[in-house]
Amino acid sequence: MKNKKKGSASKPVSKNSQSTPKNNSKIQPLGDRVLIKPFFAEEDKNKNNFGIIMPDTVNKEQPEQGEVLAVGEGRYEDGKIVPLKVKVGDTVIFSKYGFDEVKTGDQSLYILKEDSILAIVK
Repeated sequence: MKNKKKGSASKPVSKNSQSTPKNNSKIQPLGDRVLIKPFFAEEDKNKNNFGIIMPDTVNKEQPEQGEVLAVGEGRYEDGKIVPLKVKVGDTVIFSKYGFDEVKTGDQSLYILKEDSILAIVK
């Protein structure tokens, strides 16, 4: 027996899975939850088409669209995992108040259940 080491069986570990966030965040949603980067309206537009200056609170309305950054493994039904219908990179429309906001550095991300996603924009 030549130089046989204990536990030296090395398996390649894939760091690129479908649910790895594109933003290099360390956030991985669980179950049927999805991590979304919302599309915010441009902050510097304070005037409407008629030249009326709008207050800052009008621009801070919650967005309803975003890009999927990461997805969970799926939900359990009858003891089996059912994969999610959305995938990383999809642009989705979601329920306006059906999310939890997560701040990572200067970025605001949303975590929501797949049930709160209304449509996939193609």
